[in-house]
Amino acid sequence: KLAVISGIGCSSRIGGYFYAYGAHTTHGRALPYAQGVKLANQDLEVIACSGDGDAFAIGMGHTIHAFKRNVNMTYVVMDNHVYGLTKGQASPRSDIGFVTKTTPRGAFESPLSVCETAIAAGATFVAQGYMINRAQLVELIQKAMDHEGFSFINVFSPCVTYNKHNSYDWFKEHLVELPEGYDPTDRAVALKTLGETDGLVTGVIYQDTTKPSFEKALAAANGGPHPRPLTEDVVKPDQALFDSLCNQFK
Repeated sequence: KLAVISGIGCSSRIGGYFYAYGAHTTHGRALPYAQGVKLANQDLEVIACSGDGDAFAIGMGHTIHAFKRNVNMTYVVMDNHVYGLTKGQASPRSDIGFVTKTTPRGAFESPLSVCETAIAAGATFVAQGYMINRAQLVELIQKAMDHEGFSFINVFSPCVTYNKHNSYDWFKEHLVELPEGYDPTDRAVALKTLGETDGLVTGVIYQDTTKPSFEKALAAANGGPHPRPLTEDVVKPDQALFDSLCNQFK
């Protein structure tokens, strides 16, 4: 009952470690593939996995619309602030001043604020974790899978080979956990918290349980009470019409 869909990058090798359905897709295209799998097989739990380059550079157009669309699935991004598979180039998440092969004088663009972007785009579940804190990460993934709608988890994942700046010690010094009593349903508080911590915070940052999933919204738009796989909505032409269409292309 599980499908793990990944893109391209160090993170995207993850599908080979699961005893589940899956696909290793093309660069930046894990999300459209995963959404198609979910809409056609709604009894499956679908998890898409990417790195920060896969998700927020070549795949950013898909990512923004997935936040907005709210298909009932989970998206886990392993964020190491660098392109690792291609030997250490700056990514959309690299800090200003970060020296790489593509930024020999240091990166000068501001890193993308991914959680603020997700909330602004309409995501209904936004969380961050740290790969070292496995207990918290397991809890976050479970909450994400229980959420009805699109769940986004950004996971800080230090690259020990190509990113000596954002190291384990660096994250230990800078990361903070959300305080007890924090209310993730307050959008304004979520954005304020991200601003105050420069995005270096872990936990469920924002959750909206009032927005219907894409599947339910689609069912309501079609006048049906329950969502159903898109494959059941395919209009099949009768044989005569099908034959006439084929004859046009002979």
